[in-house]
Amino acid sequence: MDKETCSFGCRGSRDKVGVLIAQLGTPDAPTPSALRRYLRQFLSDRRVIEVNRVLWWFLLNCIILITRPKRSARLYKRVWTDEGSPLLSITRKQAQGVLHRLRKEFGDIEVEFGMRYGSPSLEAALDSLISKGCSKILLFPMYPQYAAATTASTYDAVFPHLLRKRWVPTLRVAEPYYAHPRYIAAQAQIINDHLAGLDWKPERLILSYHGVPQKYVAKGDPYCCQCVETTAALTPLVNLDSTSIIHTFQSRFGRDPWLTPYTDETFEELGEQGVRDIVVAAPGFTADCLETIDELGTEGLEQFHEAGGGRYSVIPCLNASEVWLDAMAAIIRDELGSWVVGEARNVRDCPVSCPVKKVA
Repeated sequence: MDKETCSFGCRGSRDKVGVLIAQLGTPDAPTPSALRRYLRQFLSDRRVIEVNRVLWWFLLNCIILITRPKRSARLYKRVWTDEGSPLLSITRKQAQGVLHRLRKEFGDIEVEFGMRYGSPSLEAALDSLISKGCSKILLFPMYPQYAAATTASTYDAVFPHLLRKRWVPTLRVAEPYYAHPRYIAAQAQIINDHLAGLDWKPERLILSYHGVPQKYVAKGDPYCCQCVETTAALTPLVNLDSTSIIHTFQSRFGRDPWLTPYTDETFEELGEQGVRDIVVAAPGFTADCLETIDELGTEGLEQFHEAGGGRYSVIPCLNASEVWLDAMAAIIRDELGSWVVGEARNVRDCPVSCPVKKVA
């Protein structure tokens, strides 16, 4: 084929595989103005708040965004680091660690991360992958358990953005890995390593998951069941008697009933019952954030002590630990499948130059 007979707009470039790591999000700074922007985006999501939109618009704009940003900013200041938001810095390290592992095995592959709310956005991360020549993209949500308010909301951002492209990349979505052996093994190792480092033996281990309203589950959300399955898979691997492990839900908001038992009430009940020493882990979070560092680490400690409890320790999330980065890379490798097997991942260069000028 010569240049004159090629009239279909050849690509002239190689296909590349990209991985988009999707995290929930974080404000840009621990300030009321930054929290107002973040909360407006987060609480305007129909997946997160499923109520009458007119009523919610009034509550959000006339009450919540006036009163809550200042308080939330104070909380974020308590967890902010020299690298900024813990969630942002940890997610960046996770992306870098996974990229390093995948490139060692597969060579020319790209990894980006994006936030559903805040920056860098999922849309910007997708555009970056596409600009680097990725025509095949794996979406990897950092939520082990599926919930409409997290996983499906990520789809809401990613799918429409891709569909606006002239050349829509081939997309694969990693399935929830709440019971994946590599995820469970990584969680168990993080928990057991922490337990081994204590000079005391806890009487209870609390496995605290982020809660959702009960009505979401009643509508068909599988989140509760998947959390329970995670606990069931973890329990035999943890170096504690199974009777000392308690499954709870945290971070409820509003007046509707959420999944129970509530983590904060459990802390109070244990203290009142005379339980002296407990540890807490958050298997639903793959990176430490406000909910784990402050809600569990600071507020949980205060609640337990005020109820008469004694020693208290919070186990770090998976974060950028070697065991989790190895597990992430393994799960991603399985999800990539044929894209990284032999020639399936190396579409050859077009042998001719395209005579059609590209239109911006």
